[in-house]
Amino acid sequence: MDEVHPSPYAEQLAQGFRALRFGPALEREYRVYVLQDSLVLKRIALSVAMVLWLAFAALDFVMVQGPQVWGMLGVRLVVFALLAICAWPMFRRDCLRLTLPLSLLCILALGVGAALVVGIAHRADPTYPYEGLLLISMGAYFLIGLRLGEAAGCALLVLLSYVAAELWAGLATPQLINNCVFLLFSNLIGAVGCYLLEFKSREHFLISRLMRILADHDSLTGLNNRRSFNRQFERLRRQAQREGRSLALLLCDIDHFKAYNDCYGHQAGDGVLQQVASLLQAVGRRPLDMAVRLGGEEFAVLLYDIGHKEARQRAEVLRSSLEQLGIRHERSDTASMLTMSIGVACFLPGGEGGFAQLYEHADRALYEAKAFGRNQVVA
Repeated sequence: MDEVHPSPYAEQLAQGFRALRFGPALEREYRVYVLQDSLVLKRIALSVAMVLWLAFAALDFVMVQGPQVWGMLGVRLVVFALLAICAWPMFRRDCLRLTLPLSLLCILALGVGAALVVGIAHRADPTYPYEGLLLISMGAYFLIGLRLGEAAGCALLVLLSYVAAELWAGLATPQLINNCVFLLFSNLIGAVGCYLLEFKSREHFLISRLMRILADHDSLTGLNNRRSFNRQFERLRRQAQREGRSLALLLCDIDHFKAYNDCYGHQAGDGVLQQVASLLQAVGRRPLDMAVRLGGEEFAVLLYDIGHKEARQRAEVLRSSLEQLGIRHERSDTASMLTMSIGVACFLPGGEGGFAQLYEHADRALYEAKAFGRNQVVA
């Protein structure tokens, strides 16, 4: 009996991710999700940062007396210009891939710029506050949607820039050590908080994707369910009309399945349903094809860009594949093994009508297949 492959999201949840890392395919999907999910947050954070940066520039004139204030102003203007340049692509929908490198560039510009401002100010006034660096580090950990490794890397570079600026400014060693210890412990707290946030973000990503799969797929066979089939059909029909392609619907019914369940038990019946699902997936294996469990022993396969003759051939291959499995069925009035009846209908390019009409034609063909002896294909 073929087993239904578990979802990669469920597998990852079971394996855990304490190192904040998924498998390669899931990791790529998660990073795209993070970029899209945090885009608005990044835009808001950048706008607020630009306003606060200019506000602190005005405060410099109040707090620092002497020529050093002009050097501080020069640094602030350069950083502000860089932020403004980065803001333009970050507010464009077609520049999503640039948001991460631009976010890193912005936070580093703010951090290194603030370190230089503090270093210049301390050449004139050693009491000038350095805590603005703490705000920038916390912003990297919490306010712009960076993952832990990215945020910690930025915070470390900012801290090294601060140490270099203070050594250049000639700050007293005891005061420099005190400031660095304070910043290090603040970064440690930020890193722990960022770890917990990213862990919950990854957990939410996996659970939401898993719930989406469970909502759209049959739990026993792993095939699409009727709900997702109804939703996807209209999208495929419109696409087929635009591209001048045809659609084919195969409605399948396992012959005398209730009698099989009564004879062999529901567990054996579930195994049969899973085997039939594997056969349907083999027939509808192309990207735009869809294999569906409609309910009970009723299945469907929607085939994209396929003609009437080929659709009937696919249905015949599906019917004979089940017959060749040789699953014994003593209670069948049709054959000594399990069989299937299939009705086929096609939606041709330029045709009118929707799901209801196509389904009605396929259902009528299936009725004829069952009425005239079962274990056959009627198109």
